[in-house]
Formats: sequence, C-alpha cells, structure tokens
Amino acid sequence: MKSSFLRDIISLASSRVVVTILTVATSILTARYLGPEKNGIIAALTVYPLFFMSIGSMGIQQSATYFIGQNKFELKSVYSAIVVIWAFTTVFCTAVCFILIKYFSTGNYPLYLITLAIITIPFSLYTTYSSGIFLGQQNLKEYNKVSWIPAVMTFFLSVLLLVIFHIGIAGYLWATFTGAFILSILVFFKIRAIVSFDLIFDVQIIKQMLSLGLLYALEVLIFALNYRADIVLLEKMSTPFEIGIYSKGVNIVEILWQIPLFVGAVIFSRSAGATDKQAFSVKVCRLLRFASIAIIIASIALYLLSGIVINLMYGNAFALSVPVLRLLIPGVLLLTVLRILNMDLAGKGKPWLSMRAMIPAAIINIILNYILIPKYGANGSALASTISYSIATIIFIIVYSKEVNISLKEIFRPNKEDRAIVVAYYYTLRKKFNIK
Repeated sequence: MKSSFLRDIISLASSRVVVTILTVATSILTARYLGPEKNGIIAALTVYPLFFMSIGSMGIQQSATYFIGQNKFELKSVYSAIVVIWAFTTVFCTAVCFILIKYFSTGNYPLYLITLAIITIPFSLYTTYSSGIFLGQQNLKEYNKVSWIPAVMTFFLSVLLLVIFHIGIAGYLWATFTGAFILSILVFFKIRAIVSFDLIFDVQIIKQMLSLGLLYALEVLIFALNYRADIVLLEKMSTPFEIGIYSKGVNIVEILWQIPLFVGAVIFSRSAGATDKQAFSVKVCRLLRFASIAIIIASIALYLLSGIVINLMYGNAFALSVPVLRLLIPGVLLLTVLRILNMDLAGKGKPWLSMRAMIPAAIINIILNYILIPKYGANGSALASTISYSIATIIFIIVYSKEVNISLKEIFRPNKEDRAIVVAYYYTLRKKFNIK
C-alpha cells in the first residue's frame, strides 16, 4: 500500500476525529438542554432537508470527481457546470422540503422553524458539489483544512444559544446553518484559488455530468431511504419522544461510521484515478481487513458500555436509547463493510451495482418499520434497520466479489502481505519510540 494512500487516510482521519468529538459534544448539549421531545422535533424538522441534501446532490460530487480524475474535461468547465446545476437543484430541493414539512408532517411546526431547517440546503449543496473538485485532483489535504469548521461552529454556537441564551430548537438550527454557511464561503474562495471561473452554459458537459451523476444520485437515494425512512415513519406513526429516543441512539452508533467515511473518501478519490483497477481493489480489500478490526473492537466496546455511555452523555432521560443503540450496532457494523467496498466500485464509475443490494434492503426496511413501529416504537425501528443493513451487506459482498474477480476468501482472510505490513509498522514504531 503506497505511503501517499496511507497519508491521505491518516490526514483525513485526524480531521474526522475532531469532527466526531465536536459532533458528539453538540449531541450531548442538545440532549441535556432540550430533552427527548425537543430532540425529536429537531429530528423531524431536519429529516427532509438531510434527505434532499443527499439526493439533491444529484451525484454531482461523484461525477465531478470521476471526470476530473479521468481528465475528460477542463477543470473550469466542470466547475461552471457545477454552478449551473447547483442553482437549479437548490431551488427545487428547498421548495420541496418546505412543502413536505409544512403540509405533510404531522407536527404543526412554526414557519420560522421550518425556514431555519431548510436554509442550510443551498450552502450544503454547494460545498458537496465543489468538494468533487478536490477529490478529482486527489487534493484531500486542501479540503481537509476546512472540513471541520461546521462542527466547530455548530458546537460553539450551540453552547452560546442553548446554554447561555436558552433559545432552544431555533438556537440549534441557527448553529447548524451558520456552520454550513461559513464552510461554503471558505470552499468558494479555495476553489477560486485553483480554477478560473467563467459561467459557461455548456449543455454537453452538464448533460454528461447529470447522466453519470443521476446514477450516483439514485444510489444515494436508496442509501438515504435506508437511513432516513425510519425517522419519517416514526414521525408519522409515533411521538416526538420516541423520535428523540431513537435519534440519540443513532447519533452514538453513527460514530462507528466515521471509519468508513474517511476511508471511503480516500478510496473513491484514488479509485477514480487508478490505472490498474484490479490491483487497487486488492488494496481496498486489505484496507477493509485492517479497518474491520478497529470497527469490531469499537462495536463490542460500545455494546458492552452502552448503558454507561448513554447515561454519561445524555442523562437518565434518554435511558430508553440504550436498547435502540444495542439493536443498531450489529447492522451498522455490517454496513461499514458495504460502505468501504462500495466506494471502490463508485470510483470505477459503477455506482449502480450497490443498488442490487440496497433496493431490496430499503423495501424490507420500510415494510418492517410499518410492522414493528406500532408495537415496539423506537426499538422496532432499530431492529428493522439492523435486519435491512445486514441483508444489504450480504448481497453486496457477493456482488463486489464477482465484479472485481476477488473471491470471498481473499477479501476477508489475512495473507502474508498483511502480516508483513503489521510487522513492518511494529518495528517502525519500536524504532521511533526507542523501544528495545
């Protein structure tokens, strides 16, 4: 595994650690100062914006990464297309989210809260689209310099608005918006430093980016259905209290997703520009084996300590989040395998392959939520998610194995090169710290 590949992972991991810590800290603040019911209202208000920021990205980040990595178009032409697409999708996503929250949610939310929930969309979409420029150039270091800013701003403004001024739900939404807004401004200036911009309405480039992007977008849509359908159905079939209990269990278990998130970003960037696709897939499988060890250890520790973790972070008011967390852990553990391997296929320009696993999983997830939520509430939704995640992972591993022509045994079984890497790093660490 090349040192530059490992350096990218370590660099991205360092910023993700900061983001994770601050995200957890913000989650603790909202739990302690708002309680389960108001946290449930926040989850209900933001579920549609988060969903549409996922599918509204239209796969433009991924298609920009692919086209730049393959040197298919000039950088300024790709950026110009990004801006044009962003303008149209911003209007569409913002309008649709407003209609869904205002007229299709069971809660009668005030107009100012709905507005605060959706105004983040334009700025988050711009950042998502534009980050494809950095990924396509394999310039993760540049984007990494500012990617932690939303988490910092959200945390400190949450302290100010929730703890000091007691503004409540609106305070948290203001904090979230400010972080997204500032990051988009910084990304804008960083992009302008590396590419000149002339607004050119090049229909051919826009068409090709949308054609490939829509495949990525459909993939994201199916993933989002698995991640967000539970909150939507809980909002329809349960109470804000149950949503709050469920959302905090999800907040903690999502910490496990930080490993595939930063590993996946590097894999996608490198896979898009790799010349030897087969050799790169072998590296990805090796990386999966090492990452899986960390994920399994973290999952076991989190399961055993879940009661203590919930109580320390959120207090006794969220004690019912413990079974939610425990039910989610197995599914999330398996899904991390899918997320890591999927980035390899997505980087190869084949995002549709994951849908063979995620579409049946999404259907199963929705059906099980309908069956289990009325009887078991948040716990039923957690169980539905774990079952669907597990099914998706099993199917996808088989799909991936066939596509990259690597057997299941080769994907998961450690080999001599793995052991050689471990031994080499062991002796490197001994030498560095002067251990005899």
